[in-house]
Amino acid sequence: MLDLILLYFLARSIGTLASKKGLPALKWKLALIVTWLGFEMAGLFFGIVFFGTGNMPALLALGLASAFGGYLLIRYILENKPGMDSFDDINDIGSNQ
Repeated sequence: MLDLILLYFLARSIGTLASKKGLPALKWKLALIVTWLGFEMAGLFFGIVFFGTGNMPALLALGLASAFGGYLLIRYILENKPGMDSFDDINDIGSNQ
């Protein structure tokens, strides 16, 4: 349940960042959700493979940490996209353009 609450707020954050860049927010929110779930399942899978099923809280923590890694990946990709925020007039003051 905690991961769904966290995912909601992180999706809002990604949507805001995408809007600042002039990109479709819904597309990036959906990309976040898909990546989040994929990374969470991968983290759980690797946890089960390496540690077995005996320690469920550790597996859930590994899944949540992997899912957060998916968020960081989407944020990194989105931050490196050119967008409307790349036109920063304050840095152009006094330059010869």
